[in-house]
Amino acid sequence: MRQLLREPLLHFFVLGALLFALYTWLHGGIGSAPDEIVVTRGQQQSLALQFQRTRLRTPSPQELRALIDSWVREEILYREGLAMRLERDDPIVRRRVVQKFEFIADGATPEAPTAAELQAWLDAHPDKYAIEARFTLQQIYFDPALRGDELEADVAAARRTLDSGKTVVGDSTMLPATVSDAATSDVRRVFGDSFVDALQALPVGSWQGPVESGFGLHLVRLADRTPARRATLEEARMAVERDLLHARTADASEAHYERLRQRYSVRIEPADLTAAAR
Repeated sequence: MRQLLREPLLHFFVLGALLFALYTWLHGGIGSAPDEIVVTRGQQQSLALQFQRTRLRTPSPQELRALIDSWVREEILYREGLAMRLERDDPIVRRRVVQKFEFIADGATPEAPTAAELQAWLDAHPDKYAIEARFTLQQIYFDPALRGDELEADVAAARRTLDSGKTVVGDSTMLPATVSDAATSDVRRVFGDSFVDALQALPVGSWQGPVESGFGLHLVRLADRTPARRATLEEARMAVERDLLHARTADASEAHYERLRQRYSVRIEPADLTAAAR
């Protein structure tokens, strides 16, 4: 008897029976006929919880019964649709099932990366996390539409006036006359690419120009320029960790698909694509 109790196969059958009994108890019984619909306690609780989240109160017995009736109706129509194989060749249903499967497959949270792994990722993608150059400047705007053929001569005269220490008033514009410690992307968004490209080469401390933008010409006095640099791990940790975890999840998802793909034999029939295009 003792030898029988120590038998691993007996332990396996006992454990299986216990799990079967637990599943049966939780799901209100199994083994029902194919045309039987069992509304389990768990399903009723789920319906009541959805109602409570929407209405901010628990459903009355009549309301719960209506929810159950609606669920049963949906289940019957769903089963009948499956019996008629209506889900086949339906791109919306197909896409939804794929999305749900991918959601389940991607549900596992990757292990938190170590500091060394984060640093290695940062070192491999330095440009993505680079700290932008920053600018502090003044600008005087000259409108090409307003000045016409005199534009370049007016800008040159204004530059000489500034060099002599006097003040120049440019044309009216919505562009800011001063920019204080602004990132490259912010300056680019306001003035455009050509303006930012010119700023990289301007000397600091004196009026320069003309500098061209998408709006016209500018005289620019660059007061300060902080060059771009690589970010430290402390500065970019949140973004680096987010991107590394995302990459790991994508890699795991692809590896999972490749394992599934090996279970299938795919046969692609020859097709006349020119006929389909007509």
